[in-house]
Amino acid sequence: MTALFGIAWRSAWNRRFTLALTLLSIALSTCLLLGVERIRTELRQNFASSVSGTDLIVGPRTGSTQLLLYSVFRIGAATSNMSWKSVQALAGHKGVAWVVPLSLGDSHRGFPVLATTPDYFTHFRYGDRQPLALREGKPFGEIFDAVIGAEVVSQLGYRLGEKITLAHGSGEFDANAHADKPFTVVGVLARTGTPVDRTVHIGLSAMEAIHLDWAGGAPMPGVTIPADAVRKFDLTPKSVTAVLVGLKNRTAVFAVQRWVANDPDEPLMAILPGVALDELWRVVGVGENALLLMSALVALVSLGGLVSVVLAGLNERRRELAVLRAVGAGLRHVLALLALEGGIVTLLGVLLGVLVTALGIALLSPWLQSRFGLALHLSEPTLNEWWLMGSLLVAGWLAGLLPSIRAYRLSLADGLSPRI
Repeated sequence: MTALFGIAWRSAWNRRFTLALTLLSIALSTCLLLGVERIRTELRQNFASSVSGTDLIVGPRTGSTQLLLYSVFRIGAATSNMSWKSVQALAGHKGVAWVVPLSLGDSHRGFPVLATTPDYFTHFRYGDRQPLALREGKPFGEIFDAVIGAEVVSQLGYRLGEKITLAHGSGEFDANAHADKPFTVVGVLARTGTPVDRTVHIGLSAMEAIHLDWAGGAPMPGVTIPADAVRKFDLTPKSVTAVLVGLKNRTAVFAVQRWVANDPDEPLMAILPGVALDELWRVVGVGENALLLMSALVALVSLGGLVSVVLAGLNERRRELAVLRAVGAGLRHVLALLALEGGIVTLLGVLLGVLVTALGIALLSPWLQSRFGLALHLSEPTLNEWWLMGSLLVAGWLAGLLPSIRAYRLSLADGLSPRI
């Protein structure tokens, strides 16, 4: 076996330039396969980690997916709101540890505006129960303070102390702008890879303040309340869009859920974020299936290319193989030699691909995080990644084995006297 390995290694070294291209092709295929698989895995993890540490999301009775979309992902709009009285009743429930009310509906240059309380920065979690962190500045304290996400800063280039103007609804019309009540940027959140990055955060009292002289979604004719006069009014919110709820004991989650559903004053519902995220992923998981299909196609093309390279190089080796047969090498020796050579090249190519993938993740992860909000992490290969690497190794071995059967069938005379 040692002698056979030596022959295979010297044979490969004599054709090192040709095999280097094959090795590079395998390395690039491995890198692409593992890269696509890692992105697919991280996309699902990032999606599932948009909110964590929250036991229930409570809002008006609607579909669980719809409630999750507008409360966590800031997509769509609520058909109705939840009264402030219900928020207070929920906060007073014996099983509830904390509540974080959320009020949506306004925007700033295409980015959603979220009105909430300072408890949001304390209790909101994402990823593996990671808390929000301020990259610079502080949470909002005054009425017209705003804390913006990392993506807002990246696209609009705001700095601390700048004045920004919010707009009612989507902000498509200039008449919907709250230009008389500008906000000051007092804080910038560190990037999270979640919808928080694309959100402008203000206080609940600020949301009430900018709508004091509005009614029915439009400014009241002839009524103007300047920014310095809003403190004279009661800025307690009348309603909110949804509420994030943390429980004292997670075993009480279904009891609180039933209590919310049986509220006699207004129709409400409480959803479990993890369950709702799984339901939503089944709807939007077409992207994951597309990435899986892409991985399969890449593997198929890579393996086809590997077999083609081996077959193309077979004619160059007809004399070498004929000499081996002439000195007594049988089918077993020829098969073992070519299979061993294919295995060596494939193994080196896969190892190089794994190394390139790891370096790519380490170097590109900060850029992907800042540009697309996609967090890639260096970690041990997943089960699917081990399966992909094993499949490439087996395929490389077969790519060398199958052509060797044809090589054995070449006639000795044809091998020693090739056609010109």
